[in-house]
Amino acid sequence: MKVSLYVVGILAALFVTEASAQPVNLTGKYQCFTNCRYGLIGSRAYVTQNGWDINVVNEAGESSRAWFDWFSPTRIWFERWNQGAVYTPDAMIIQFDNGTIWQRDLGLPPPPPPPRRRK
Repeated sequence: MKVSLYVVGILAALFVTEASAQPVNLTGKYQCFTNCRYGLIGSRAYVTQNGWDINVVNEAGESSRAWFDWFSPTRIWFERWNQGAVYTPDAMIIQFDNGTIWQRDLGLPPPPPPPRRRK
């Protein structure tokens, strides 16, 4: 009896730890590179994440609500588009079930510093 209580306690602790873990932060601008809607290759898509809730606007300007899959740590489900996607652990790429690929747009690098003037 004691052993079964310990096992249940350990399993509960593991489950709570997994469920309370914060997912990766996907918030940011992305660029569509493959299989884009209406042929809009290179167009921007936007992801806004608040905890487990995600709001997305694709390259065609269509929005959807999304959420993380409970059973797969790197999977998202998009409600309006009725499809899923996987993302890389560094959140740089989102690949949809239909083959569309978004890559995070980090913007242009900062300009070089101005040249030093000699005195």
